[in-house]
Amino acid sequence: MKKYVIVTDSCSDLSKEMREKYNVEYIPMHFSYDGNDMPADLDWKGISVKDFYDLMRNGKRVITSQINATTYRQVFEQYVKDGYDVLSISCSSALSASVKASCIARDELCKEYPDAKIVCVDSLNACAGLGMLCIRASELRAEGKTIEEVAAWVEENKKYVNQEATVEKLSYLKQAGRVSAASAFFGGLLNVKPIIISDAIGQNVAVEKVKGRGVALHRVVERIAEEYDPTMYPFITILHADCGEDALKVKEDLIATMGIAEEYIYIGYIGPIIGATVGPGTIGVYCLGKEVTYSAADKE
Repeated sequence: MKKYVIVTDSCSDLSKEMREKYNVEYIPMHFSYDGNDMPADLDWKGISVKDFYDLMRNGKRVITSQINATTYRQVFEQYVKDGYDVLSISCSSALSASVKASCIARDELCKEYPDAKIVCVDSLNACAGLGMLCIRASELRAEGKTIEEVAAWVEENKKYVNQEATVEKLSYLKQAGRVSAASAFFGGLLNVKPIIISDAIGQNVAVEKVKGRGVALHRVVERIAEEYDPTMYPFITILHADCGEDALKVKEDLIATMGIAEEYIYIGYIGPIIGATVGPGTIGVYCLGKEVTYSAADKE
């Protein structure tokens, strides 16, 4: 079987430890503020986690940019020249056009390298949801599955990735154009916290609104408890936007509520791309389990 690489993007929020453990590569997206353009480095090179989120706390607008087809082409072509096929697993197409750019690069390169296989998958997920799919893809590769078999597994199982998240302030989502100014204003006034999922078509949507930070964090845990299936994937991931104490509280609540062993819970950071949209104080919890069938489009 020909060797193949698994490539993702900055929205996977995979730490260096995880990327090295599972041999997953990533192509950085970019972010900018005050005219400074920087790669969205998942190892926080160039800017620390705290400094990044403090920028937002201090009112700086952080703008993100996707990966273009030229960059995908350059990266894919190098792997092809080195004798690898490529499995590219990208952030949800509902949140980023990067997957479309990856397909453009694939089509161009496959004309020039007819023996190469470049498979591009729209994960319909982001953050740790995307990261989990990449990890499982790596595990399947290690078991000897072909690139086609692994891609088919991701396509079939991406609908079983569950995200339950809540934000500290709605103002960041308003700034990113994800909620209305009125919703952000009254949410802050009434201390309303949304529960945000990734729906069946890859959009991040608020499905519940609760009052108070503590209530929201516990509700996230309750919802994950209803969705988690350890036979599919035993690990639960908690990612946070510079609010580590709250992440630890959520971990303790998961253990108390679900009886899950501590070693099956991973805590990490929400990276620059997702973080620029949701803002500091965001907590997201991710697992594989119940099929996601809710679609905001069906409610319109």
